[in-house]
Formats: sequence, C-alpha cells, structure tokens
Amino acid sequence: MSYLISVTLLWAFSFSLIGEYLAGQVDAWFSVLMRIGLAMLLFLPFLRLNEISWQTAVKLMAIGAIQLGLMYVFYYQSFLYLSVPEVLLFTVMTPIYITLLNDAFERKFHLNFMLTALLATSGAIAIRFNTIDANFIIGLVLVQAANLCFATGQVCYKRLMADQQLQQSINQKSIFAWFFIGAFCVAAICYLMFGDANKLPTTELQWGILVYLGIIASGVGFFAWNKGATLVNVGALAIMNNLLIPAGIIVNLVIWNRDADIARLVFGGSLIVLSLLLNQWLEKRRKASKASE
Repeated sequence: MSYLISVTLLWAFSFSLIGEYLAGQVDAWFSVLMRIGLAMLLFLPFLRLNEISWQTAVKLMAIGAIQLGLMYVFYYQSFLYLSVPEVLLFTVMTPIYITLLNDAFERKFHLNFMLTALLATSGAIAIRFNTIDANFIIGLVLVQAANLCFATGQVCYKRLMADQQLQQSINQKSIFAWFFIGAFCVAAICYLMFGDANKLPTTELQWGILVYLGIIASGVGFFAWNKGATLVNVGALAIMNNLLIPAGIIVNLVIWNRDADIARLVFGGSLIVLSLLLNQWLEKRRKASKASE
C-alpha cells in the first residue's frame, strides 16, 4: 500500500502541470512521445533479455501499450476540452472498470456495479449541467477511454505477476522496460501520424516539466504503482485509484485555479463519492451473502 500512496502524492501535481503549462501549448502527441521515451530510457539499463520468456515479454509490451501508450493518447487530448478538476473528477470511473474487468476475467458479472457507474456519470454531468456542449461530451468520452485503458493495464499486470513462479523468480525492475517499449511503440506511431512539429516546447519550463513527467511521474511512478498493485487485492487497488482525485483537485484549486466553481464541483463530486460508497456497500453485501451460502 505504501507504493500506491507514494505515487498518489507524486501524481497529484501531474494533472495541473499538464493542464496549466502543456495543454494547448505543446503538441500533445509530442508530449506523450517524450514522456514515454524518457521513462523507457530510464529502465533500459536494467533490462535483462533472458530474465523472462519472449511470450511474457510480449504480454508486458501489450500491457504497456494499453495502460500507458493508449491511455496517454486519450488523456492528453482530454485537457483540450475539460478543466483540470473535471478531468480528475471524471477519472472516478476507473475503480469500477477495474472491478468489472477483474470479474470479466473470472467470468462473473454484477449488475450492481453498472448502477453505481451510472450514478457516478450523473455526478460528472451535474458538474457541467448548464454548459454541456460538444466539447464537454468529447472530453468526457476521452477521459473514460483513458480510464478503461489504465484499468485494463493494472488488472492484466496484476494477473500476470500473480504467477507465483514468475513473481518469485524475477526482479520486476529488470523486466519493466518491456512495459515502456510497448507504450513507446504506440506513442511513436501516433506522433508520426498526428504530431505537429511546429508545436514543440518553446520555454525551459515546458522542457523541464516534460523531463520531470517522463523520468519521475511516468518512469518511477508507473513502476512503483504497478509493483504496488501486485501487493494488494483488487478491492484495495480500486479504492487507491480514487485517492488521486481529491489530492489532484486540492493541488489545482489551491495553487492554480482558485476561481473555480467550488459549489458545482462539490455537488457533482458528492454524487460521485455517493456512487463509490454505494459500490462498496453493495460489494460488502454480495460478499456477505456469498459467505452465508
């Protein structure tokens, strides 16, 4: 749990740094490429080619391509349509996606989770009820796509590392470069297809932020987060995903966005929190009912 808490504090500043200094100013595709590229370079020296089978390496690359590569593609684009607090609040669906995906792998389905997902969505809509437009809808869809990618990667990585023989025989640091290599392949293709070379960083601050986000937030952050995910159960992992929301919003409101519509954020956020509480209550009832059978 300490890994997840530490990364939550680390990532709390990332949202605002992207929203305030990079979004709309630096080409999003280049930001993704550089961020993932620096993270990959950080772990390449630790890579041991004979540590795992090529099949496992391919699986790690696929997980990285989804959890980091595709997630960043959607995530960075969402800042063009939403404010930082809105992006943060709309990530509330991630824990539900994690639970649903884990149930899907175990061939189970619970309608209760869909009901709480709908309640969380209503909270997101409430935040922008008077100003819902095409940009809002696009932004909301982009964040949900990013959430789904992030959740998929976490669940798949946790299940892959759950293999006791694999987990006990390797040092995760010596194979994690495969994760970033997979993500880099996605980022490179996207930049070649959609990137704008005329919108590269123009200030030392922007370059510095990208270096920080690449080496620290992405490199150290994703390794520590995924390692932490292997040490807790799925329920704890789902809950930890939402600790980032209040932490990130507090940072943004206190430092950069003091004029935000606090009342609307609180109202919409309350509906989202209610969905989480309902989700936990229904899950406890389900487990209690199963135990009594």
